[in-house]
Amino acid sequence: MISASLLKSCGVLLGLLCAASAQAQTVTVRDAWIRGTVQGQTASGAFMELTAKTDARLVAVSSPVAKVSEVHNMRMENGVMKMFPVAGIDIPAGRSVKLASGGYHVMLMQLQKPLNPGDKVPLQLTFELADKKRETVSLSVEVRDIKGQSARGHHNH
Repeated sequence: MISASLLKSCGVLLGLLCAASAQAQTVTVRDAWIRGTVQGQTASGAFMELTAKTDARLVAVSSPVAKVSEVHNMRMENGVMKMFPVAGIDIPAGRSVKLASGGYHVMLMQLQKPLNPGDKVPLQLTFELADKKRETVSLSVEVRDIKGQSARGHHNH
């Protein structure tokens, strides 16, 4: 039989390990969401805010719902909005970088299934840190409607 004090000690240790792991993470992700799709649509975008404790660079993305996942940017060229893949996105220490429609974002292409508002989609972001080490952040990202509205009727604030 396990004593109550041993269980309490294990709980405290587990809490400390979880806190140490969360503090060890260099990049934090806020308000991540993916735009839902309509019938026949094979691509969608993921949006979020990234903040790094030290200089970092988003260098890769992946999700099991897409055969192809890329970091993209958009810009106007000769009056036409163009979208294109980029090698990465720099995240300066202590500053936030928004991935949003019309700028940097994650593209999920060759989708394996429709993305419906309220679904949760696994998404992995890989960052290269200033010391060239890599850190991966695994997320479960909410799918929102085409306007970015949560299926629950708010934006998770």
